[in-house]
Amino acid sequence: MGVGRFVYTPILPLMHARAGLSAGAGAHLATANYVGYLVGALAGILVPALVRSPALLRASLIALTVSLAAMPATHSTAVWIVLRMLAGVASAVIFVIAVSSLHSHLREHPAHLSGWAFGGVGGGIALSGLLVLALRSVADWRAAWWASAALTAILAIAAWRLRPEPAPAATAAPAGSAAGTPALRTRRWFGVLFASYTLEGIGYIVAGTFLVAAIGQSSPGWIGSGAWVLVGLAAVPSCALWARLGRRWSRPGLLLVALVIQAAGIALPALIGGVAAALVSALLFGATFIGVSTLALAAGARLRFPRSVALLTAGYSVGQILGPLAVTPLLRHGYHQALLLAALVVLTAATAAAVLRIGFPHHGVVVRQGTPVRRPAPAEATADPDRGDA
Repeated sequence: MGVGRFVYTPILPLMHARAGLSAGAGAHLATANYVGYLVGALAGILVPALVRSPALLRASLIALTVSLAAMPATHSTAVWIVLRMLAGVASAVIFVIAVSSLHSHLREHPAHLSGWAFGGVGGGIALSGLLVLALRSVADWRAAWWASAALTAILAIAAWRLRPEPAPAATAAPAGSAAGTPALRTRRWFGVLFASYTLEGIGYIVAGTFLVAAIGQSSPGWIGSGAWVLVGLAAVPSCALWARLGRRWSRPGLLLVALVIQAAGIALPALIGGVAAALVSALLFGATFIGVSTLALAAGARLRFPRSVALLTAGYSVGQILGPLAVTPLLRHGYHQALLLAALVVLTAATAAAVLRIGFPHHGVVVRQGTPVRRPAPAEATADPDRGDA
């Protein structure tokens, strides 16, 4: 999924230079992928049986591979849009099934183990960046798409036997459970979290789509692809790391810190040129964008708001659609203004996280011999695996 969904980012500058793709059309292709991702995620939420289907998983692996292989077969922007939308749907279905599988089969294992599994997204990003970096000087954009399709096929073979989540046993909800209507106070704080996470979707995806192209404007061409490799490598351990930190410190506080760090990383290439700034930007962005999802989804579960993961995921996905559309008018002047706007949006998300930190409930803390000791709330037993719904 990391290759199929994110390889477009390092290939985009090659398509601008050699396939005649305009900056506006590039943003439309990105938006199509995010629309497809939202459709696939909603399908998994609205039809839970899909999440338990090995046949659908395998069909999605094939569809994702085919959508990449077909990109070089045409110069039609309309066809590219359809193919990127198909890739988005397939990516979301694969990811939702993988999340549910981890949730089911690693339930009794430490949370950081599933965190390393979600690091596979970062691994896919790093592999896609290495692939394009190796090919950019010896082949064109078509070869990059074909090579990414081949890599996706190899990884699909490795994932072919993944066991989806089994069908749940029917159980009656206990009286007075958290399934009831949430209190007004919970609604209020969940609304703040929802706003923060939706804004993160808008801001992060601008960097996730255009970071390589933006770095390429002020640095040697290979630096952009190299920075994308660094984004992936930083993302691999980040999910497990933020999950561990979330067991020691307040998640809204960590969310605030992660968003501020991410905003700095996004703005850096627009404010300071050069190789060092590009690499630091990639490191900061890669270390936070999956971690933010980890923290936000776990905080939603902590609030015990009904269907919190589904609602937060929907808001995040809508934000991903709006991000490229919002910055499209700025792209005629290059990518730096778009990155600065994205950083400002992420800082706004951080402001909402700061407000959430003030009123976030701490019903899981008890006092033992004068020392606050954290007692995990029941909802947290499943909070960390759910983070992958981002």
